[in-house]
Formats: sequence, C-alpha cells, structure tokens
Amino acid sequence: MAEKNELHVTPAIRALRAAGVVFTHHNYAYEEKGGTAVSARELGEDEHHILKTLVLEDDRKQPLLCLMHGDREVSLRGLARVIGARSVAMCSADAATKHTGYLFGGTSPFGTRKPLPVYAHTGIEALERVLINGGKRGFLVALPTRELVRVLGPIFADVAAPAVTG
Repeated sequence: MAEKNELHVTPAIRALRAAGVVFTHHNYAYEEKGGTAVSARELGEDEHHILKTLVLEDDRKQPLLCLMHGDREVSLRGLARVIGARSVAMCSADAATKHTGYLFGGTSPFGTRKPLPVYAHTGIEALERVLINGGKRGFLVALPTRELVRVLGPIFADVAAPAVTG
C-alpha cells in the first residue's frame, strides 16, 4: 500500500500541473467494488462531494466520460437524450482502459489517453470543492470545482437517475 502522503505522478497529475491547478492528494485503502462509499469513509469526506468518472459508449461505440456525485447514479436514458444518441452504455473494464489509459477503479478525467467529451451532472456546479480520482486506485485529488470546469470544460446536464426512496 502507498504511504499516506505519497503523491503518485500519474498522467492526471501531470495534466493538473500543466494546467496550473492547485490541488491536494489523498491516498486511501482501495477496496475492489467499494466505490465512493469506501473513499468517503476512509477519508472522512461527504460521498456527495466525491465524483465518479464513468466511461461510457454511445450506440455508435463512441466513448465519452460522465462525472457524477458518488452517492448518485447516472440515467443512461437521460444521458443518451442529452448527447442525441439512441442509447448509452457503460464500457467494459477493458474498453474503458483502452479509451482512457487508466485501470478500472482508477480512472481520472484528466490526462486521458485521447481527448474525450466530458459530461457532468448539473448538481456538481453548486459544489465549491470536489474530490476525483487522480489516475490510480486508492488515490483522489481535491480541487476547486471551478478548476475542474476550467480544465475539462464539461457539458452540464441533469443526468442523475431519480433517487430511490424507502
């Protein structure tokens, strides 16, 4: 396991540095299929402020990224409507790695292998600060939301699935 304060120099970190983004880095004990609930617990953060980077493909197999609050799910149908596609589906782990250069569970929207369109749920805009994967499993970076917007230029849309109650 990485030292608690070790900075992993990933393509994401290089991209953030090149863009002049001031960020903090946070290591935690990664758990397979633990998702943002684990990072929130390990780092003492609100899961709503931890963003998932989801790698998807439209019906023409064109890849895209979607940023979503850790405690919410993406509406695939809603995202398809936003991008003008018949459908959108999650990529397989292998396809996600091929498109981004990152291992599944360590995908960052920064420093991807090739530029990909980035969509983000509208609620993210309201957050002052977010945590997002830094390009390695068990490694997040925290940065002002305005910097995420400046560097990635995401298209904001209401693409969260309805909250499940009960």
